[in-house]
Amino acid sequence: MIVLAFFLPCILFLVIGRPFAAVFCFLLQCTILGWIPAAIWAAYALGRHNSNARLARYYAGAYYR
Repeated sequence: MIVLAFFLPCILFLVIGRPFAAVFCFLLQCTILGWIPAAIWAAYALGRHNSNARLARYYAGAYYR
């Protein structure tokens, strides 16, 4: 997933379920200068998505079984 974040950031936003962010990211990465901020933003969003999923499993009791 991290490779996807760096090479195709707008697709990563679609995969994690953020379509409006994907459109904005696509507009940002249309320029070469905007590609780097888009990739950093996608990596940050992926980290938050994984962290939120981990917390949701924790609060659902998945770690107590």
